[in-house]
Amino acid sequence: MLKLLLFRHAHADRPADVGDHGRPLSERGQEQARRMGTHIRAQGLVPDIAIVSTALRTQETWDIAAESGGFTVSKVNEPGIYEAGAGDVLEVVRRQDSMHERLMLVGHNPGMERLAAWLVGSGDQDALARLQREFAVGGLAVIRFTTQSWADLDVQSGTLERFDTPESI
Repeated sequence: MLKLLLFRHAHADRPADVGDHGRPLSERGQEQARRMGTHIRAQGLVPDIAIVSTALRTQETWDIAAESGGFTVSKVNEPGIYEAGAGDVLEVVRRQDSMHERLMLVGHNPGMERLAAWLVGSGDQDALARLQREFAVGGLAVIRFTTQSWADLDVQSGTLERFDTPESI
């Protein structure tokens, strides 16, 4: 059974002299990333591999979460997740080796939110309602699939197990 963990970057700062790709996390975002890292460890959600957008805010979200949670996971820096639509993000997922049964993407909206909406066909009703309202910064959607290959993911083939945010944990 495969699990896809979609982790949206935590709250980012907006310095006037920095382009979007180089935006760092705010102090609030750093705290959100720490909380989510501890939560990921406590809930047994540590992935086999993390695929992280090359934007600074996603890199910082992952690094802080992993440090806070005390886990060491193979990380792949993926420029194709930055400013990507759901279809492009899905293609990144479909290229992954099925030996990684628990895959985490650390990325951005609207791509993450749209990918979740495209993949999720059923799931926990409270989690679905929260996810449909907003894929909040620092949010983590956990989607389970019965397929044995990432290449076989299809529309509404996943079950949303949970949607956690820094505010909901």
